[in-house]
Amino acid sequence: MEYVLSDRKRLPYGMMNFAVIRRDDYYYVDKTSYIPLIEQSDRFFFFIRPRRFGKSLTLNMLQHYYDVRAKDRFDALFGDLYIGKHPTADRNSYLVLYLNFSGIDGELHNYRKGLDAHCSITFENFIKIYADYLPQDTLEGLREVEGAVEQIDFLYQQCARAGQKIYLFIDEYDHFTNAILSDAESLKRYTDETHGEGYLRAFFNKVKAGTYSSIERCFITGVSPVTMDDLTSGFNIGTNYSLSPEFNEMMGFTEEEVREMLTYYSTRSPFHHTIDELIEMMKPWYDNYCFAQKSYGRTTMYNSNMVLYFVKNYILYGEVPEDMIEDNIRIDYEKLRMLIRKDKEFVHDASVIQTLVSQGYITGKLKKGFPASNIVDPDNFVSLLYYFGMLTISGIYEDESKLTIPNQVVREQLYTYLLNTYNEIDLSFDSYEKDQLSKSIAYQGEWRAYFDYIADCLKRYASQRDKQKGEFFVHGFTLAMTAQNRFYRPISEADTQAGYADIFLCPLLDIYPNMEHSYIIELKYAKYKDPESRVEELRLEGIAQANRYADTDTVRNAIGTTRLHKIIVVYKGMEMRVCEEVHS
Repeated sequence: MEYVLSDRKRLPYGMMNFAVIRRDDYYYVDKTSYIPLIEQSDRFFFFIRPRRFGKSLTLNMLQHYYDVRAKDRFDALFGDLYIGKHPTADRNSYLVLYLNFSGIDGELHNYRKGLDAHCSITFENFIKIYADYLPQDTLEGLREVEGAVEQIDFLYQQCARAGQKIYLFIDEYDHFTNAILSDAESLKRYTDETHGEGYLRAFFNKVKAGTYSSIERCFITGVSPVTMDDLTSGFNIGTNYSLSPEFNEMMGFTEEEVREMLTYYSTRSPFHHTIDELIEMMKPWYDNYCFAQKSYGRTTMYNSNMVLYFVKNYILYGEVPEDMIEDNIRIDYEKLRMLIRKDKEFVHDASVIQTLVSQGYITGKLKKGFPASNIVDPDNFVSLLYYFGMLTISGIYEDESKLTIPNQVVREQLYTYLLNTYNEIDLSFDSYEKDQLSKSIAYQGEWRAYFDYIADCLKRYASQRDKQKGEFFVHGFTLAMTAQNRFYRPISEADTQAGYADIFLCPLLDIYPNMEHSYIIELKYAKYKDPESRVEELRLEGIAQANRYADTDTVRNAIGTTRLHKIIVVYKGMEMRVCEEVHS
């Protein structure tokens, strides 16, 4: 292992404590220029972003900026950052109250108990650390009041009495959304909690009452708009800035920020690739998020956590990580299982996810919020996938947002879970048989068994509804199966001349430099009722298209020293009739 230079900043991978990052001289991507923009916005600020996009660190940075107790540390924390050079009048002028709902038991029947416990501990700590700013009897008075609802009522009134103002931060306000989505009984309990006299509704009503008093600002974050609509009908003074172009780049990294980071480390660590080469590797996996329609075409965002994972591994080992997806991301995507099961219950013709996989995009109007009870509405489901980071804005189509899968990390997870809905065991991500077939196709060029396996799975697991979708299903299933091959990144590009895309199995040579084979798959589909002659027509069509596609820059630049195979696959109904190689 290379000697680590002592003057190199460490990477804040997985860190959420801004003060520690600054004190111990970690690398920090400066997002403080958004502070004046936040101040110019409405005082009660809602913001939704996918997991691992830097929400908690942003909140922690804002807490240190506004905390009255951090006044004497302002220069140490912010001096060389944008806001240190351009401070606002509001800096270090609040008592900061931070609630993190992710620490609360997500079981809805325990929610009241969990909320009470979390708030009781947090409120006591708040009173102790701000003892010099509050009336002397505050702690004693809090202990005489029971429950989160009454305690927050007491707390903001005590702050008002002392002439103090509160900045309230709530992180992961929607932590228990997953319990809500998973079954009907949870949805009923959730409705009880957020409607009428429900406890959660009562809590937010008290927060709302506090905004007429000492709670002068709120910043509330989460990953889903589901609960927001239910809660904000009580807390109806908040503004949702999640789709606002001015905040598109506030969380996550721009390419410029990623380049700057790589440039910094390239002068302090042994790099075996140029910055451009590293960007080219990272981009398909971590980039391409767009969070505002008006920002489309201007800039895209990288998942910050994944970038830090990649750079940390590259610096440590001097090479591209073998697994481009960190384990924590996979754990996050476990939540997809529940979403996709919801999706399969839809009665409309093609399920949202299957349409997305087959067609490559989906359209819809992005909602700023909707009640949990309306989750099964297809439009709302599209919005939910978008907020979870499963979809990104890719333009306008017929006056609606055109939404696509942002990158390979999401694609791999999405396809994995889609396949798992057909059979939990045979198609599981680590299936031994599939891994052996994947190795054989990459290193030995033994492709026939691989495509036979896909055809066998497709025929075995196709439902009656899948069969009715025909070409949609066959293409989507094949794409999903090839996406599970760890040696390749499947690229599917629409062929404007005729129907479906070719699938190019782009070899991941940066990770597996000794691979010897790459593939173009020309996939054709004849309906079950078509004459046999149609299969031959499609075979000949496929040969011409495969030859044409093999001659494109996309393919020529990507195959390196591998041998390119052009494979023609023709299905008739759910049966593979042709699987052959074109020899040029």
